[in-house]
Amino acid sequence: MGKLSTHVLDIAHGRPGAGVKVTLFSVAPEGKVLLKMDMTNSDGRCSSPLLEGDSMKAGQYELVFNAGDYFAAQGVELPSPRFIDLVTLSFGIAHTDENYHVPLVVSPWSYSTYRGS
Repeated sequence: MGKLSTHVLDIAHGRPGAGVKVTLFSVAPEGKVLLKMDMTNSDGRCSSPLLEGDSMKAGQYELVFNAGDYFAAQGVELPSPRFIDLVTLSFGIAHTDENYHVPLVVSPWSYSTYRGS
């Protein structure tokens, strides 16, 4: 059985993004469905998989990271409105027997992601 996991790396400070709110949605033509809300731990990871077992279904998903709130809590001086605030990563899961690791590498000015395992 596969699983979905994530983590946050704060490249502005060179450390894990601890305390970032992460929200997972499934996305279908009729709309989004909230599946899970979590907070990253001291290692910048959610403590358990976001999806696994029977909840791991093929389809479209969105991960939303509250990056702006995280950087504000770190004391970073941010413009108003924030350049990077809510980071939404849209992705698909095709193979439910595989691991999908969808991390966020972020600063107040940029972000990127990739598919890990």
